[in-house]
Amino acid sequence: MQDISIVFVAQCFYLMLPAYFANMAPIMVKKINLFYYPIDFGLKLGSRPILGSHKTFRGLVFGVLFAILVSYLQSLLYQKEFFMNLSFISYENWLLFGFLMGFGALLGDSVKSFLKRRVGIKPGHRFVPFDQIDFVLGSLILSSLVFDLTLQIFFVSLVLSFALDILVNHISFYLKIRDESW
Repeated sequence: MQDISIVFVAQCFYLMLPAYFANMAPIMVKKINLFYYPIDFGLKLGSRPILGSHKTFRGLVFGVLFAILVSYLQSLLYQKEFFMNLSFISYENWLLFGFLMGFGALLGDSVKSFLKRRVGIKPGHRFVPFDQIDFVLGSLILSSLVFDLTLQIFFVSLVLSFALDILVNHISFYLKIRDESW
């Protein structure tokens, strides 16, 4: 196992950008009325919602689109030596990578929501550490089916994303973008 350097952490951060934007997309587009329909169609499993009304096609569509757009920008930047050295992948398949990162991030978030509903945790209530790593697990697992991502990339991206998620949520709360600080 290679030593983990600040450069390696930066490479993990850069790799995760499509997933980060996919994860933020539902909050960023919450005032857009397109596709505002629950992914679970309002169905219940027993007496509890499958996912809940807050998991919408709007968030899914825009999340995947944001991830694809970020991946496309990364493919353009890849032509520059600095970004080539920052990249774990070549971005020649930017569309597939963006889709897998975006869809995986939102799939991971949906799996967490499903589990939260099963154990009786309401939307918006804490479910640490899964609130911080759900989208990371989903995006990396789905992407690793096609792209060569090592366990070290996986682990560092998970730890980095956990810390960044808490930091970004606190900043968003104090800027009044989010209603809760975590």
